[in-house]
Amino acid sequence: MVRWLVIAGVAAIAFTIYALVDVAMTQAPRIRALPKAVWIALIVVLPVIGPVLWLLVGKSKPAGPKTQTTRRPPDDDPSFLGTIDGESSDDRIKRLEEELRALDEEDQPSADDKDDDQDPKPSAS
Repeated sequence: MVRWLVIAGVAAIAFTIYALVDVAMTQAPRIRALPKAVWIALIVVLPVIGPVLWLLVGKSKPAGPKTQTTRRPPDDDPSFLGTIDGESSDDRIKRLEEELRALDEEDQPSADDKDDDQDPKPSAS
């Protein structure tokens, strides 16, 4: 009989220590009903009832496993591919070359409009 009381006492102490460590390590947003200090006092004052109350009432249940959505690379994603315009690479290259040619023509200084801030060309001596 004494052996069972010793085993029950050790189990109660271990359960109380587990609950104290659990309260101390639990982040504040996950604690329900009472502040952390009150839960610690409750667990110490009521050795078996306090830890049971903590586990049943005080600690919020962890959220279920978060489902990770696997992301596809853009070249495999139909929704991404649908947003790309139908311009082929050859057409795009031609269009960009025309735009560059037009910009070059705009930037060509005329004979009377010579910039003074350009470095003079080195003379061939």
